[in-house]
Amino acid sequence: MIEYIFAFLVGGIITTLIIFLEVAGFPTLSRLAALFPIFTWLSYLFIGRISGGSEVSRHSLFVLLGTLVAWIPYMLVIYFLSPRIGPTKAIILALVLFIILALLFTHLYKG
Repeated sequence: MIEYIFAFLVGGIITTLIIFLEVAGFPTLSRLAALFPIFTWLSYLFIGRISGGSEVSRHSLFVLLGTLVAWIPYMLVIYFLSPRIGPTKAIILALVLFIILALLFTHLYKG
């Protein structure tokens, strides 16, 4: 249980740090922190500790392929629609698309 609490706290701290850096005028650091794979890094440390390296390998392939299927379209929708309809609406539409694509990918994935 302590692993879950630690992962939750670190994730929240990193998210807050990314926002703070952007608002405080350090966009380069904010963007670098946002690109850093903190969530997969922490997840894989814990998955590896609990289930071993083979499970981390299987999960990483799933995430890599899922990124192509769901994450890239999500980011493209935000990129193209934010200037046209505003960030809130663009993010909502992107999330809907992401959920649909992620569910479809998860259902069809046979790894």
